[in-house]
Amino acid sequence: MVASIGLAQDGPYKVQKTAKVGGDGGFDYVTADAAGRRLYVGRSANPGRVTVFNLDTLEKVGEVPNTLRVHGATVSPKSNHGFASSNPVVMFDSKTLATIKTIEVKGNPDGYLYDPFNNRVYILSHSKPHATVINAADGAIVGTIDDLGGAPEEAATDGKGTIYVDIEDAHSIAVVDAKTLAVKTHYDLAGKGDGCAGLALDVKNQVLFAACRNPQNMVILSAKDGKILEVLPLAGASDGAVFNPKTMEAFSSHGNGTLTVIKENSPTSFAVEQTVKTMTGAKTLTLDSKTNRILLIAAEYAAPAPPPPDAPPPAEKKGGRGPARQMLPDSFSIVVVGK
Repeated sequence: MVASIGLAQDGPYKVQKTAKVGGDGGFDYVTADAAGRRLYVGRSANPGRVTVFNLDTLEKVGEVPNTLRVHGATVSPKSNHGFASSNPVVMFDSKTLATIKTIEVKGNPDGYLYDPFNNRVYILSHSKPHATVINAADGAIVGTIDDLGGAPEEAATDGKGTIYVDIEDAHSIAVVDAKTLAVKTHYDLAGKGDGCAGLALDVKNQVLFAACRNPQNMVILSAKDGKILEVLPLAGASDGAVFNPKTMEAFSSHGNGTLTVIKENSPTSFAVEQTVKTMTGAKTLTLDSKTNRILLIAAEYAAPAPPPPDAPPPAEKKGGRGPARQMLPDSFSIVVVGK
């Protein structure tokens, strides 16, 4: 399927390692703490937990327990405090993994963002309030963003006072003032990309990469004014994107087991560099900025029972996922991609 749409398959990236680390429960996001050399994965088994791995060896180092309906976690390197995107949010010590406190929030925590600009954590929700903003030093709620214009999926920060949030159900990117939490404007992606679930930012050149599902495009636009610079095809339905400023590449991960690599040749010139075959279900990703490796998470599933002959085709779910399937025991894996 990848070859049929003319995407480059040969290139410098390859799967370097697949670590079958096991564990029960569903999963959503994965986050690398490059400074602390840890990898955080939310697992939704009952009770929910955040499983923590050594970023270099991928060996399990511990867990943050009792994270109800958890999606993932992020860490403040300034305060060494971690925050699980759960309900309630669990604040923990990133060195010992001990719970510091729980933080009651409204909405349904999903995505998240750590912003070094003022040491705050954004907990995103598809229902209002669309974001709860937490002081990473003490866990106090600074405020909420009650209406981003739709359901937020992924966010990026320039580290200088501006937050960008892709709005999955409104083909737009909300631009937020990190000081006031006011939505300053929206960049419209209508006609170029809808259902955008991945968002990455080249801070130096102020270029946004919005990974969209309908159609399956990477919409590349100016972070200054929203002007669309380029639209490139993706190899699947994205559920995450990252940008590596060291290599000037953007990455989009897809549930069909592909990873699209886009090269920024200049602030106005972009090209699909490679499509990497990863692992079916590896829909989310993170960047280890120290090693330049991309890490994805996936699992193996039992083959579904064949539907009755007269059954309608199943509807595709969020992130390019099909009908619910049974995960094979201890098949949860971390996939490492690098040069």
